[in-house]
Amino acid sequence: MSQQIALVTGASSGIGKATAKQLLADGLTVYVVARRVEKMDDLKELGAIPLKMDITQDDDIRAVVDTITQQNGGVDVLVNNAGYAIYGAVEDIPIEDARRQFEVNIFGLARLTQLVLPHMREKRAGKIINMSSVGGKIYTLLGAWYHATKHALEGWSDALRLELAPFDIDVVIIEPGIIQTEFADVMTQPMLDVSGEGPYGDLAQQLAKASHENFEKEGNSSPPEVIADLVSKAVKASNPRTRYAGGKFARPLLLLRHWLPDKLFDRVTMSFIRS
Repeated sequence: MSQQIALVTGASSGIGKATAKQLLADGLTVYVVARRVEKMDDLKELGAIPLKMDITQDDDIRAVVDTITQQNGGVDVLVNNAGYAIYGAVEDIPIEDARRQFEVNIFGLARLTQLVLPHMREKRAGKIINMSSVGGKIYTLLGAWYHATKHALEGWSDALRLELAPFDIDVVIIEPGIIQTEFADVMTQPMLDVSGEGPYGDLAQQLAKASHENFEKEGNSSPPEVIADLVSKAVKASNPRTRYAGGKFARPLLLLRHWLPDKLFDRVTMSFIRS
């Protein structure tokens, strides 16, 4: 494990930071990247190697991979964690904002994966761990663009798994449920900015209120370390599962989506703002 080189994106907070700490504890050499490199000083003190990277900038991505290749030969474990969510009505969200959602959650992730694969293929070993969400299988009110990226990531990862299997490279999808992050605050204000008034105003106001009430309730979310543990299990496993789901409400939501007809699941989803 100590010889494995890991790269964790979006490591400045939340799941990414917790994952980096866990992989360091597991004995890996861990590179951590984010736009806010100063937010990773605590990880540096623990032994991580922080690098600045904007996942939407090809030059940044190339520079990070080149640095790791020069220093340690390449990446053995890639944790594609960087991502964010925009909420609001499809009619209201500017299409350039929707494109950026895809740039961060899909295209930047894909470009980084492309650049680390040659090293893994040559070694005939490696793990690509993609941070999806239960939102990659379900859907919620006013989250069309976010869910579109996570649904895309699920399908992209499944196809990638097939083409990398001959090279003994594992592709693993992590599906967190509700995790203790700044998600509610980060989600609700931009949503209200674009859809808080007008034809979708009532829905946006109800969703913002319900989000804060539910996310702030004790016991309604899980710490990010729960997801870091799942990543650790996948990294340690000689034959990891294709998917790991964890965190508050993850399994119940996935089961409901699997068994309920679409319109009944619609009603379950809408009950969130009416409870």
